[in-house]
Amino acid sequence: MEPKKNPKANVGRNSSLYFAIGLALMLFLTNYAINYKTYDKSDIDIGQLNLDELDDEEIPITEQLLTPPPPPPPPAAPEVIEVVEDEEEVEETVIESTEADQETEIVEVEEVQVEEVEEDIEVPFAVIENVPVFPGCEKGNNAAKKACMSKKISQFVNRKFNTELASDLGLSGRQRINVIFKIDKTGNITGIRARAPHPGLEKEAARVIGQLPKMKPGKQRGKAVTVPYSLPIIFQVQD
Repeated sequence: MEPKKNPKANVGRNSSLYFAIGLALMLFLTNYAINYKTYDKSDIDIGQLNLDELDDEEIPITEQLLTPPPPPPPPAAPEVIEVVEDEEEVEETVIESTEADQETEIVEVEEVQVEEVEEDIEVPFAVIENVPVFPGCEKGNNAAKKACMSKKISQFVNRKFNTELASDLGLSGRQRINVIFKIDKTGNITGIRARAPHPGLEKEAARVIGQLPKMKPGKQRGKAVTVPYSLPIIFQVQD
């Protein structure tokens, strides 16, 4: 004969449910214990409003601006107005008509001569149609005359320039002098300007360029014009 077991008497059949309920309860109590905070009531300061300080507020004193007094009234007009007679006689200007009538004599005007004023035109040496001709450079085309003129001027400066002047002035090394001058419509040298490290060299360069011979003036469209010319003078001072 087998013994019969009541299923309700099995205490382990709901153990997992009880475990889950107990675990949830313990987590809730643990979380509550961690987040629970206490405060010391003696450290809480709610602040107090002191109304006594408002009674001692200082009111700033404002400066009063004094307005200037109104201007005095204008003087009263005189009751009697005196009329002063103008004793000076004023000459009236009479404007005569300039229109001519049949009785007006016509004056014959002689022939008016208009003098032509020649403009001093400057044409650069590099683009002029007919370059100035240095004495001895009459042959050849325009390019040959340019080359001959440059060569002749360089040879002239080398002969006439006093290169020992630089050492006398206390200069040493390589010296450069930039000279600019003009060959005017008559072939003369004008407008000499020089730039150098020392005024003595500038004076010497102007002296030498001023001795250049008279040239045949340059022409542009068949008319004589002024031609600017620049010349660098470079030499080495012997120590």
